[in-house]
Amino acid sequence: MARRRIARRRGGGYRLRLTPPERELLAALPGQLIELLGTDDPSLRRLAPPAYGEDQRASADYAEMVHGDLLEGRREALSTLARTAAAETLTEDELGSWLTATNDLRLVLGTRLGVTEDTQGLMPSHDDPQASEWIAYNYLSWLQEEVVAALSDAL
Repeated sequence: MARRRIARRRGGGYRLRLTPPERELLAALPGQLIELLGTDDPSLRRLAPPAYGEDQRASADYAEMVHGDLLEGRREALSTLARTAAAETLTEDELGSWLTATNDLRLVLGTRLGVTEDTQGLMPSHDDPQASEWIAYNYLSWLQEEVVAALSDAL
């Protein structure tokens, strides 16, 4: 069995075993999403699905009530990911922010790529114009699994 790259430490916190290119990606991606937050970019739609299904009025009222707090929470999580990408260890709160940030990044990338159950995990050909986005999406999916597994160790 392969050794996990994010693991709970005996004294608390979590050890990260990530390569320099992984860390560079994790430092760069959050800023790109932070720039999009608060815009009407269609790739953000999965970050704020209607809370009340078909009831547009109730969904709009809910969105108006919580949108600012949710947006601020996303920005904080993304900033934490970027700020701690080079760290060797993380606190539980920081790793929780990584989970939030990787989820948001995956949702936006998945929306842009049109990911479905049939295309989940697709490995693009090297000449695919969206190859880098697919690689980032697949990497973030793997990383999110690593974060969840590490956080589960504390339960």
